[in-house]
Amino acid sequence: EAVRCLLQYILFFDIRRDESIVFDLHGETISTFCDTILSLPFEGYKAIHTFATSHYTGSLFVKMLVRPLLRTLNVCASHTVDENEVEHFTPSKQAVPVIVAVLSWLYAMAEEQDLAKPADFYSDAVSEINVETLFGDLYAMKRASPHERSKHFYITQHPFLLSPGCKRNLLQMESQLSQYKAVIGDLQLSESTNNITVEPFFNLEIERDFLVEQTLECIKRADPKDIRKRLRVSFKGEEGLDAGGVTKEFFQLLSEELFDINSGLWSNKYGDEVNWFNSDNTWDEKGYEMIGVLFGLALYNNVLLDVRFPMAVYRKLLGLPLGLEDIVDAELRRGLKQLLDYEGDDVEDIFCLSFEVTWMELGEERRLDLKPDGANISVTKDNREEYVLRYVSWILVDSIKCQWEAFESGVMRMMEDSSLDLFRPEEVELLVVGSGVLDFKALESNTTYEGGYTAESEVIKNFWQFVNNASKETQVQLLKFATASTKAPIGGLGKMPFIIQRAGPDSGLLPTSHTCFNTLLLPDYGSDYGKLANNLGRAVLECEGFGLE
Repeated sequence: EAVRCLLQYILFFDIRRDESIVFDLHGETISTFCDTILSLPFEGYKAIHTFATSHYTGSLFVKMLVRPLLRTLNVCASHTVDENEVEHFTPSKQAVPVIVAVLSWLYAMAEEQDLAKPADFYSDAVSEINVETLFGDLYAMKRASPHERSKHFYITQHPFLLSPGCKRNLLQMESQLSQYKAVIGDLQLSESTNNITVEPFFNLEIERDFLVEQTLECIKRADPKDIRKRLRVSFKGEEGLDAGGVTKEFFQLLSEELFDINSGLWSNKYGDEVNWFNSDNTWDEKGYEMIGVLFGLALYNNVLLDVRFPMAVYRKLLGLPLGLEDIVDAELRRGLKQLLDYEGDDVEDIFCLSFEVTWMELGEERRLDLKPDGANISVTKDNREEYVLRYVSWILVDSIKCQWEAFESGVMRMMEDSSLDLFRPEEVELLVVGSGVLDFKALESNTTYEGGYTAESEVIKNFWQFVNNASKETQVQLLKFATASTKAPIGGLGKMPFIIQRAGPDSGLLPTSHTCFNTLLLPDYGSDYGKLANNLGRAVLECEGFGLE
């Protein structure tokens, strides 16, 4: 009963009040409350766990337990920035550590019982803290010993509070610091002139017709310290100055070839929609390693890739355990689940399985025991869980061990010691490939206009009419034309800066773009919708290749 009352008391912190009245100015009440929960004996914690997970089902868990504490945390962690860009936190900031500790308990409960979504725990106030301040906290936390971490509070030690966009900003700052260190480490002093020379970029000059071959060769020959500089790409014979746009197109084109199902590197069992390692490919470990380097290079330089990895790949990269739900083959996954769910005692007779797997490799049937003498051990009701565990491990780990280790070593050449472990697997996927959900209404509300255009300009109204009436394929091509990407970044199109700039008076010229700045250069076609639709459509279809960017 005492535990029930304690949980009910959480709602007290979510009562709507007159905003002119400051409640719990120094955070003493919330601190006392959270300390009470945290000081409970083990039996008290078990009672809270049982009561919270059994009585607060559905939306109640978030509504009555998470949200009140999260709102209080947002108040305690809120801050202002003065004219000197100095951050000032509220006096109740001292309550933040104990609130976070209780939220950590609730987060663990939610994950265990599937009671809430990760987004339900994102803290707006924490995510809006200046990125330099958060990065300082992250840097101090990573340098601290386990003993120091247990004695000091680091907000970044609780990444469940950080939005994906906030985590991306931290990873970007980490990459920028690493790029700066790589440049400083490459300073050279000329003895004859006493001049200091330095190359701040990792330069790739590639021919479009030999994109993959030349890229892989450049990566192989690159000095390890050079590859950690900021990437700058140029296509031979083109005038593009890479301020980001050429790099985005480079990775887009590279993705189309490297992750093509016909390359031999990826299994063809799942069609074109999934890139999973080809266990038959035992001859090209270097190829997997180079793909890993390019994958890491894209992450390191904050560029999206067009890759269709299943969630199991991101779980493996983060070192998380794998389970039946990570099996890519839907039919196999259903079959194994049916085996586990079967209620009869005649498992051996119905399923006719042994601890052995068979598969085809280069046209020949191969067999492997999942345990010693597995071919002669039948799967029964008593040992079926062991069978599924061993089968899942073989599919996701053992059968692709060589391919995965080569790929992972390539990724870690770029991302070793990075803070990728701040992310959940779903967030890493967003970081790598972006979101396929394209909300052009959100993009419209976030667009700025230059050169005399406003949202009320006739050509601008016609532009958004064209966009909103276009097919999804045309919308994707338009996004690629203007930004060199077919996906939305973390946070969606509403979080992506987008500019439409006037490119002179009415003329027969087609629209152009500065993809490095997400800028569309649109001639003023006035109220002529047909002309805009025709010229914009032509420009979108002919978007590959760069002039001056």
